[in-house]
Amino acid sequence: MNDKPFAHNPELLLAALLELRETVYTEGLARFRGWYPGIERLSFIPSALNLAFYLALRRRDLRELQRALKPLGLSSLGRSEAGAIANLDAVIASLSCIVGRRAEVGIRHPRPEKFYKGEWSLNRQTNLIFGPKPPDRKVRIMVTLSAQCATDYPLVRQLMFNGMNIARINCAHEDREIWGAMLANVRQAEQELGLPCKVFMELAGPKIRIDQVRLSGENPKVETGSLIVLTDGEPEAREGAVATINCNWPEALESLQVGDSVHIDDGKITCRVEALFMTGVLLKVLATAKMKPVKLKSGKGLHLHSGRTTMPAITDKDRQDLDFIVTAADAVGVSFVRSAEDISALQEELARRTGNTRRRLPIMAKIETFDAVENLPEIIVRAASRHPIALMIARGDLAMEVGYERLAELQEEILWISEAAHVPVIWATQVLENLVKYGTPSRAEITDAAMSERAECVMLNQGPYLLQAITLLDDILSRMGGHQHKKSPQLRRLSLAKDLGAEMIK
Repeated sequence: MNDKPFAHNPELLLAALLELRETVYTEGLARFRGWYPGIERLSFIPSALNLAFYLALRRRDLRELQRALKPLGLSSLGRSEAGAIANLDAVIASLSCIVGRRAEVGIRHPRPEKFYKGEWSLNRQTNLIFGPKPPDRKVRIMVTLSAQCATDYPLVRQLMFNGMNIARINCAHEDREIWGAMLANVRQAEQELGLPCKVFMELAGPKIRIDQVRLSGENPKVETGSLIVLTDGEPEAREGAVATINCNWPEALESLQVGDSVHIDDGKITCRVEALFMTGVLLKVLATAKMKPVKLKSGKGLHLHSGRTTMPAITDKDRQDLDFIVTAADAVGVSFVRSAEDISALQEELARRTGNTRRRLPIMAKIETFDAVENLPEIIVRAASRHPIALMIARGDLAMEVGYERLAELQEEILWISEAAHVPVIWATQVLENLVKYGTPSRAEITDAAMSERAECVMLNQGPYLLQAITLLDDILSRMGGHQHKKSPQLRRLSLAKDLGAEMIK
């Protein structure tokens, strides 16, 4: 295919497509056979098979094939996620008719029920995990509940009335008593309003946080060029360093090497490892939020950008929280997933608590590490083989892992692979953040919210203007649903068409 001889020759183009189909089918089937023995949920078998075919298809650069198909009025294979082989067959069947070889080729156009089978499967999984589709939009809205929702029932009721379909409880904060009160308020609002609302409870996971801060002077803030000592013991003032800090997972420091990046407080402080000590590392601040001094505080997150980091998938706190979650929640979220083995660890803990019951609690896997992106197909298969699964694209930590410049590209790839596996996706982190926090959205946030319609769910975080944000997001998603489905534009009449027509008449 390197010489692209098929660019202006439909016969050669057909031969190239037939060769591609045979290769994709052979490679995909071989990968699927490796997965098949571990698949317990029979409903996932067609999805796993399609994922295997799609991965085989996307191992190749198809751009020249796509370009050659366009002048013939045929699909350019750009929407093959939900049904990789069905899309190939549809194109091959049409092209074989064009060149007069329909009987010889023998590939027929897929029946509609086969062609749209993957799309319908994704819809079923979405309804199963996220609940029924709202009346005026297909994308669900997830809201992270604050502690106020435990005592303020009218707020919870208004959140649901404005459009919340899923309530998220982050188990990194508060305790069982508060979680139980949040749940009770959600269930009461469901009954009063007659609206369904799923409750997702998310395990804290091995989140690394600053434990103690010891300042070398009176100024608690750091700026570009400042030096910070990160130690695995008790922090002591060090000459030349603005501060010495330690963390709740001191063993994680063993993975750091000179040149590694360390992000503090969700990226507000970006550092580089300058030197290694017996008891820790020396960090140099490369940048701060808005290039202004930033205060170091205990409890803030530490993100160690090191491919050598080894952390437990499930912590002791997570195990204690699971005892409550399996009795109360509609789904369990797992944070900082890196591999399929992390999913297996959660599944084993769930099995211990649910025994031999047939209830398979849905799993929401947060994709926020580079390893998770690299291992995404295996993570999906391991999870979906035993439990319904959804993915959350946690763009905050993911951006720090892969670099901001690669975030958009990898977000798209996660969406494509998830659709190929018929797995619903949650679009998360900083959606309408300026509106939620300050009452006015930025222009870029509006565009981001509009693009989130390609996912099955969008998450909003806490803030004083959360109710307004839900209302606006509901309106945006309702409007965009008529224009876009995944990567395919829906050719509804343009809103400008009427005005343009009137101008032409004049």
